Amino acid sequence: MLTVRKISTIHGKIQALWDVSIEVNEGEIVALIGANGAGKTTLLDTISGTYIPVSGTVEFQCQRIEGKTAAYIVEKGISHVPQGGRLFSDMTVRENLEMGAYSRHAWKQRMETIERICKMFPRLKERENQVASTLSGGEKQMLAIGRGLMSRPKLCIFDEPSYGLSPKAVMEIFHVIRSLPKQGITVLLVEQNVSQALEMANRAYVLENGRITLQGNACDLLMNDYVRKAYLGL
Repeated sequence: MLTVRKISTIHGKIQALWDVSIEVNEGEIVALIGANGAGKTTLLDTISGTYIPVSGTVEFQCQRIEGKTAAYIVEKGISHVPQGGRLFSDMTVRENLEMGAYSRHAWKQRMETIERICKMFPRLKERENQVASTLSGGEKQMLAIGRGLMSRPKLCIFDEPSYGLSPKAVMEIFHVIRSLPKQGITVLLVEQNVSQALEMANRAYVLENGRITLQGNACDLLMNDYVRKAYLGL
């Protein structure tokens, strides 16, 4: 579904990615792990159109998308839920959800999509008319994920969805992410909780200093001595 080939990206005056290549197959959950500053967010932003790579290609369903606008990439079927959610804080829960359905095909089906998202996150239904800034941290992340799903994506990219949340909220959010492939939504996941990310993923990549250093089956990486020492503290 997604093929990134030898991407190099400059962030400001610093080269953040060096010849990075990853693949995400339809129906998979693929985890991308690495320390802070490794280039994970830059890679996600390059895929979703925030950054233009200086070299390399990004293909989604066999079509080149590097250098295309973020709006074009959303229309093609990629949704990006950034770290922190970046909600419209003065808008209500429902208004935030509707903002995620701005593309023509998503807007036509927005009522059905909102209903489906409220089944995933019942608290969003309860707080439908509440201003987003008044939600708890977990509720804000639920809303951010819901808004990302409003575009009816084929691939959903998550950047640190559990960051700063309570254990109960993390469990709810991971349960939903784990269920997405069964709903026809492929997942690319960056997550600080390496153990849980690898447990839910099919495959994974390790990104260090802007380069892919390890890749493979997520279960194998979970048992890898280097990963266990560097990222799990074992």
